[in-house]
Amino acid sequence: MKRRHIVASLLTYITTIAMTRKQRYQFLLDYFKEQMPEVTTELHYASPFQLLVATVLSAQCTDKRINEVTPALFDRFPDAQTMAMADEGEILQLISSVSYPNSKARHLLAMAQMLMTDFGGVVPSDPKLLVSLPGVGRKTANVVQAVAFGKSTMAVDTHVFRVSRRMGLVRKTDDTPLKVEMELMRNIPADDVPRAHHWLLLHGRYVCTSRAPHCDKCDFTAFCPKLMDGDKLSK
Repeated sequence: MKRRHIVASLLTYITTIAMTRKQRYQFLLDYFKEQMPEVTTELHYASPFQLLVATVLSAQCTDKRINEVTPALFDRFPDAQTMAMADEGEILQLISSVSYPNSKARHLLAMAQMLMTDFGGVVPSDPKLLVSLPGVGRKTANVVQAVAFGKSTMAVDTHVFRVSRRMGLVRKTDDTPLKVEMELMRNIPADDVPRAHHWLLLHGRYVCTSRAPHCDKCDFTAFCPKLMDGDKLSK
């Protein structure tokens, strides 16, 4: 058994060396196009505004938790106009179970008010305008652009960042979300970028998890460079 494991490790090592980064991208894209041709966010929403709110809330929190919270929140405040007139305490009460509820309640109220005063209650699609909103950073803006407006933007969250580095899709020197985003954008065709974000995210969420990755369920093990790079994976 031990000998078989060594042989398998050597084959993985050889395959990883032989496969160029371009080939690795092509393999992954072809695989996901076949397995998950239609894919989108797991957050529940009914408008760009609701997507924006849900994405802001999802920072350092699971989509499952956000989907448990947003029905009551959106029932009470379905759009920017109603949320802009809200009491911060009421928003806080409705989102109290998410991470950092106090700061998020403050951001949501200020964001809705700015949408009303500066944008007529309409969520802008321009990235510079999106990141000007309270509580909206580059990752959130990229999610909204891709999902709500169909733009070719790559949101790099913790899952996308981890999977991109483990799978050898980016260089070792690409050690920040922005660097990973730029490298992914250089290598993934523009038409595939919006879906690729979700492919990598879902792979990281359910298969290539942080502490105990399910390598036995992964179809990319044969060329995953994690063994070669000495990635510290939990046993």
